[in-house]
Amino acid sequence: MTQQSAGFQRIAASLADATEYQSGLGNEFETEALAGALPIGQNSPQKVAYGLVSELMSGTTFGAPRALNRRSYLFRIRPSVQHGPFELAAATNFLTPPFIKPAAPLDYCWGPLAPPQASVDFVDGMATIFGTGSPQSQSGVAFHAYSATASMRDRVFGNADGEMLIVPHVGGLRLVTEYGILEIHSGEIAVIPRGIRFRVELLDSYAGGFVCENFGLPLRLPELGLIGSNGLANVADFKIPVAAYEDYDGPVQWTHKFGGNLWNCQMDHSPLDVVAWRGSLYPYKYDLHRFVAMSTSTVDHPDPSIFSLLTSPSDPILGPNFDIMAITPRWVVGDHTFLAPGFHRNCVTEFIVLLQGEFGGLKPGSVTLTNPFTPHGPDAQTQGAMREGDWGPMKVEDQLMLLFETRFPMQTTDFADSILPTVDSFAAQWDGIPKRFDK
Repeated sequence: MTQQSAGFQRIAASLADATEYQSGLGNEFETEALAGALPIGQNSPQKVAYGLVSELMSGTTFGAPRALNRRSYLFRIRPSVQHGPFELAAATNFLTPPFIKPAAPLDYCWGPLAPPQASVDFVDGMATIFGTGSPQSQSGVAFHAYSATASMRDRVFGNADGEMLIVPHVGGLRLVTEYGILEIHSGEIAVIPRGIRFRVELLDSYAGGFVCENFGLPLRLPELGLIGSNGLANVADFKIPVAAYEDYDGPVQWTHKFGGNLWNCQMDHSPLDVVAWRGSLYPYKYDLHRFVAMSTSTVDHPDPSIFSLLTSPSDPILGPNFDIMAITPRWVVGDHTFLAPGFHRNCVTEFIVLLQGEFGGLKPGSVTLTNPFTPHGPDAQTQGAMREGDWGPMKVEDQLMLLFETRFPMQTTDFADSILPTVDSFAAQWDGIPKRFDK
């Protein structure tokens, strides 16, 4: 049910309708699962309705500019300070920096990850492919694959090291967070800010996909500049959960990622017990099919920045901590040229996740990685067609992928080099390009 109150929307939800969403990103919201749970006129009172306690969750420094400040007040059944001692968890393929292997000037490509034979949940099914930077430096990024056959039971996960961008490829996920519930499927993404605890439930028998872990500045919408007020990813298309809570007394394991390691502690209740919240820090999701693609209508191939979806800024000249570009179904139009990119060597690392359709003969679920100044571009067949064909406007109907760019070189892991299926022939796509030079 929904109530209007003093210039904002106050939403109440039971667990039965807890997948109701609010729209927006970067704005202030407030939501309550029990009417009257939100205090009026004071963010952190000592006495809250229903016997709740107040707790501040801050995702940026207190003095951050107002437009970029991210914090929320949670009104919960029990304070988060009530938990058992942390113990270091056993080593897994879910790695964090420092990465040991040297970065290499190679074109990498991996095929889809096969489902595991055992019963494995989201956290235990996580494995790191490549990364750089560290939580200690608060810069860089790590890229992981997940492959799960079971929902998390009596277990929650939180990541103090980095913000998590979750990209499903196969199977849907139900993310039960402290702030409410998000359901995502292939073609959607979700972002869980640092420190927020959540449980992952499978909506299908198997779930596979990817997680991009951001150690740098929180993701935000890029500026639109001359594009104007609309286009690319529009604020109204981001979905935020309404409050939903668990009042559960029983054993729950909290797996906490901190300082590059996983830590476990035992709790005697569910920490997903937030009855109401207000603020500007929250998880959110986005449907990639809502992306408003921009393009050129005259000549040449536009820079990939024209497809920017979200950004974690770093250096305005050398490049971002990382950017996310949404390559979605779209019209491609241009005079006197085929609209494939030319050959290029960039000052940034590029990595691509193919979710749907065709790209370089790869299967959906494949990942490519190209480190800075490593040459790449169209394959021999495409390059030949680009030179010889008489091309006009065309519509790309069935392509969905995410292109990531970061200023930092990436380092691969043992999992990527020995377990994840490798597309060994990937670099051979350029072998057939003939020498055409003729004086």
